[in-house]
Amino acid sequence: MAQTMRALAKVEAGPGFEMIEAPVPEIGPNEVLVRVKATSICGTDLHIFHWNPWAQGRIKPPLIIGHECAGEVVEVGRDVTAVRVGDLVSLESHVVCGVCDMCRTGQGHLCRKTRILGVDRDGVFAEYVAVPEMNAWPDPKDMPPEIATLQENFGNAVHTAFAADVRSKKVLVTGCGPVGIMTIAVARAIGARAIFATDISDYRLNMAKQMGADFVYNASRGGVVQAIREASGGEDIDVLLEMSGAPSALVDGFTLLKPGGEAALLGLQGRPIEFDLENLLIFKGITVRGVIGRKLWETWYQGRGLLRSGAVDLSPLVTHTFPLDRFEEAFALMESGQCGKVVMIP
Repeated sequence: MAQTMRALAKVEAGPGFEMIEAPVPEIGPNEVLVRVKATSICGTDLHIFHWNPWAQGRIKPPLIIGHECAGEVVEVGRDVTAVRVGDLVSLESHVVCGVCDMCRTGQGHLCRKTRILGVDRDGVFAEYVAVPEMNAWPDPKDMPPEIATLQENFGNAVHTAFAADVRSKKVLVTGCGPVGIMTIAVARAIGARAIFATDISDYRLNMAKQMGADFVYNASRGGVVQAIREASGGEDIDVLLEMSGAPSALVDGFTLLKPGGEAALLGLQGRPIEFDLENLLIFKGITVRGVIGRKLWETWYQGRGLLRSGAVDLSPLVTHTFPLDRFEEAFALMESGQCGKVVMIP
């Protein structure tokens, strides 16, 4: 095996990435080395690319970026027991300690010492990546790498859709980026009565329709609350799944929630916002849940059931594939909104 590899890195503070030659990672006794077969772009990667305030406060260059990955195990540490060379795996990006109070009470996704691939430790936009054995999720031999790499991001959608009871309910999904679209597919698969979706990209709204939304509306045209009330026969919605991080979407969503409704929030606002807590939440008796990452490992099992049963098909979501060295084109396309999920192949 080569001693060096190509990798996409944040070399120094500031916008952009660079393709570099880096040493192939060395693994510890409980780690595995994975040859990356496919990796996909997430909104977090865009934040790091542009060096927004969150990235400036979190990322410490130099760092190999990327956290969504599928690949083949090519080396295992001496204490590894559950993973073998040749196994096909997808990676959970949150590396947790396993011993804090969150980990020990079944809340590992809230681990106080979480280190995220491509954020806190070297990531997967590379030819090889080293991860703890625990973070390697086994994939079936016939799962295409471009689908397998989506499972980490798909887990966010599964976690969000299962965070509220959507069965036989009217559900509003605000934000139809890839994870929002996957959330629509999950809500449809687990029994939502009707699904309404908003975004500012007609391209992604069309994808949302294809993946299970009953009614889609471009929020850039205004009048979201009135349009959805008309489409729902004058009724408000039962469940809000907020995926956009747009303050206007948050307000519209809570305005449309029935008294006693439920909301699950995955979208990040990026800054403090003004919000009418009394009238939009407290006086309506709303139940709100914040969603971060994936439940370890409940969400992965739920996602596996949805995919392998055929209840959810992610293949329409993969609209573009690029070699890793064309990352600038891939990132520009992802940011344009004229795509579904963008996959890169090292």
